[in-house]
Amino acid sequence: MSLYLTALNPTDALTLGFLPAAARLGLDTVILTDDPASHRAAYARVPHPPTAVEHADVRDAGAVAARVLGLEGRHGRATAVLSNSDHLQAATALAASLLALPAKDWRAALRCKNKFLTRRALADAGLDTVASVQLDPEDDAAAAAAAVPYPAVVKPCEGVASEDVVLVQSPADLLETVAGIRRRRPGAGLVVEEYLSGELHTFETLGDGRSLHVLGSWRTSLGPPPSFTESRRDWEPELPDAVVRDLLAQLAALGVGLGACHTEFVLQGDRARIIEVNYRLIGDTMDLIYSELLGVDLFEQVIRVHSGQRLPADLPEPVSLDRCAHLRYVTAQRAGTLVEAPEDGVFADAVRLRHRRLRELGVTAPLHGTNRDYLSVVHAIGLRSDDAAGAVEAFIARNSWKVRA
Repeated sequence: MSLYLTALNPTDALTLGFLPAAARLGLDTVILTDDPASHRAAYARVPHPPTAVEHADVRDAGAVAARVLGLEGRHGRATAVLSNSDHLQAATALAASLLALPAKDWRAALRCKNKFLTRRALADAGLDTVASVQLDPEDDAAAAAAAVPYPAVVKPCEGVASEDVVLVQSPADLLETVAGIRRRRPGAGLVVEEYLSGELHTFETLGDGRSLHVLGSWRTSLGPPPSFTESRRDWEPELPDAVVRDLLAQLAALGVGLGACHTEFVLQGDRARIIEVNYRLIGDTMDLIYSELLGVDLFEQVIRVHSGQRLPADLPEPVSLDRCAHLRYVTAQRAGTLVEAPEDGVFADAVRLRHRRLRELGVTAPLHGTNRDYLSVVHAIGLRSDDAAGAVEAFIARNSWKVRA
C-alpha cells in the first residue's frame, strides 16, 4: 500500500515530517507535483526519500485521481491521498473522494481556503459577522473603501504566509495598497475587512471525520504594522470553555472534520473572532515543534486518519501536560545575502533548546514583509516552572545573523 502526497514546492513538513512518518508506518510514498525537478533535488540526500516523484496537474482533482490510478500498477494501490498544501486541499480532497478513499469535504476545504467564503459561512450560521467586501480584479476599490470601518485589512482571497496582508488606516491608504497588490498580483481577488483587535491565538485540532480532538493553542506575537509577520509564539493550551465551544461551532459550520486544522483567531472576552482557517497542520516548522511538545507524531496521525483509522483514545489533553514552550523567529531586516548564522543544533540545559536555520548561508533574497523573511527559528521546551523564553532570548543574544546588501 502506498501514500500519495500532492505538493507544490518541497517543504520541511514533507522532508522532515510526512516522509519519515510514512516510512515508520511501512508505507511507500509517492509525491505528485507539478515541479518534479525541485522535489527530486530536495530528496537526493534525505534519510527517508519518497519511493517516487511523479508529475501531475495537482490543481486538477480529476487529473490527480486519474494519475493515482495510472500509477498503482507501478507503485501500489493508494491507502491514502492527501496534501499539506493550502492551495491543494480542495482538489486533493475531491480526488480522494473520486477514488473512494477517506477524504475531507471538498466544500469545507474551499470555505476555509477562500477568506470571503469563510466570512459568509460563519455569518450565515449566525456565529460571527465581520464587515467584509470581496474585491475582484475589475472592481472599483473606491466602493470597498467606503464600505468598511477603519482600521481595515486588505488581503488576497486565497493568500498564504501573510503575503500582501496589509493594515490600512484610511480610504486613501486602502486605495494605494490595493493598487500595489494589483501590480504584484494581477488577476488576484482581494478581501477588504474590518480589523479585529485582540490577543492573537492559534487553535489546533485533529479529526478522524467522526470526532475532533483539540490539540491546544499558541499565543502569537506579531512584528510591527502594517505587515502581519509572526515573530514569536508561546504555548498557552488553556482557553476558556466558552471560547473552545465557540471555535468548535465555527469549525463545524465550515465543515472541518478530517485531518489537521490550524485556526488563527483573536480573543475578545469570551468570543473567538476567527482571522483565518488553514485546513492543514500548522506551518513554519511549528508542526515539528508541536509533535515534540505533545510527544505525538502529528504527521503519523494525519496519515492514519486519512487512511480511515480512528483517532487513538490516548491523545494527550494539552492542559494536563506539565510543559512550557516558547519560540522566536529571527527575521531579516533588509534585502541581501545571508552571510552569518549559527549552526543548526539541539542544546540541553534546564530546557531543551533547538535552533534551525530557515535560510541557508549564501542565499540572497529580497525583503518580503512576510514569513519568507525568516532566517531561523529558535524554540525551547521545558517544564512549566522552567524559563523557556529566557533560554531562547539568551541564545539569540549570544549569536549573530548577518545579511549583507
